[in-house]
Amino acid sequence: MGKIKLRGKDLRKINYKSDRAKALAVDIISKHFKHVPKEELLSILTEVRTDPEAYLNDEVLGVLADELIEKPLIKERSEIALLREAGDFNIFGRKHISSNAYQQMEMAMRLPIARKGALMPDAHQGYGLPIGGVLAAKDAVIPYGVGLDIGCRMSLTLYDVNERYLNQHAYQFKVALKERTNFGTGGELGILQDHEVLESKVFDETKLLKQLHGKAVKQLGTSGSGNHFVEFGLVDLYDGNDFGIEPGKYLGLMAHSGSRGLGASIAKYYTDQAKANCLLPRQAGHLAWLDMQSELGIEYWLSMNLAGEYAKACHDRIHANLSKYLGIDPIAKVENHHNFAWKEVYDGTEYIVHRKGATPASRGELGVIPGSMATDGYIVRGKGDNASLNSASHGAGRKMSRKNARESFTGSALKKVLSSKKVTLIGGGVDESPIAYKDLEQVMSSQKSLVDTIGKFTPRIVRMDKS
Repeated sequence: MGKIKLRGKDLRKINYKSDRAKALAVDIISKHFKHVPKEELLSILTEVRTDPEAYLNDEVLGVLADELIEKPLIKERSEIALLREAGDFNIFGRKHISSNAYQQMEMAMRLPIARKGALMPDAHQGYGLPIGGVLAAKDAVIPYGVGLDIGCRMSLTLYDVNERYLNQHAYQFKVALKERTNFGTGGELGILQDHEVLESKVFDETKLLKQLHGKAVKQLGTSGSGNHFVEFGLVDLYDGNDFGIEPGKYLGLMAHSGSRGLGASIAKYYTDQAKANCLLPRQAGHLAWLDMQSELGIEYWLSMNLAGEYAKACHDRIHANLSKYLGIDPIAKVENHHNFAWKEVYDGTEYIVHRKGATPASRGELGVIPGSMATDGYIVRGKGDNASLNSASHGAGRKMSRKNARESFTGSALKKVLSSKKVTLIGGGVDESPIAYKDLEQVMSSQKSLVDTIGKFTPRIVRMDKS
């Protein structure tokens, strides 16, 4: 039997109306039904048109069935108006905060969903919310209010090891950082990693998460670029430190990184969805939100929490890998996210609290606030100040862009600063030099009502991505 040809008029007779449906039908027939009798072809195509849902999973006819299903008309959405005036928000360390970061927070507080806000003393300009911004929204989540690096966090492990041990074994500590950490956008450790998060059923909940599972497996236990780091240093633990440990000097391992490609892909996808469904004026576009009761809102919340768990898993592996390599056992650990959203209750009402570059600081909650590669950071205990939405700074905060830092500081100048501070740097660059950051001591003095300091961390061997 020769090759069967169907014409447009044949398809019109069986009620194929759109040009795309007719083109798909002809293409499928020419590839997969070359020698099937014409009457049988028309019968198959009629069945697909009559009941397309029944053929959606068919490997050959599924694409045609999808085209034939009537799609609901998408109503033209009108732009959502911002409030004429920004709602009130509390500011800590106003003199340390640039006007553009302040203006970004004002814009966020003009959203109809915004209820409460706060700006931390390390705040500087970001996308959507400023870095160091805290926003409580009602029944809505803003993907860019969390940021691209979902679950970016600090973690600090303490070891009962003194400064002398670190100095005597400095070479081994450097090798450990080179062999058991990796950085960069596509980084893989090259050593098989495992963690229970990889077995999470949530990876099966959406098509996007299924696609991202392989990347999550490859990047587990690694860190991103920019200001992410893994470093060894000395911890001065104060009296009444909450760890049940004697005050004194200890070895510390501190890490700063997030959810890698998994979180970035989730953030980009759901930000695009939010922008498509929540039309805001151009200047507020990055603040588009998802309704928490909507399918997209539920998906994002599920995905965001998985990314947070994955970020923690990366830190778990970093600390475990280095501890095992060096043969030292941890005695305490403190960690938490600073790019995340939580459901929290204030004055009897539940809000979605976005912290973008802000440390959770509810009463008694422990956290870590780092300085720079050559300046001290602090272990803190939250005071639970409602004015800050139970938050504190997540670091010193940038005062200079990367470009300006590169133009203002040289590699040789950075080496002199590091040498004077007895810091060894692996990777990194002048864009992360101390000059690019605010004075953490001034930042800390601006948030005495938010946290108590219970320890100090002094960096000694620092690894970062190459700039």
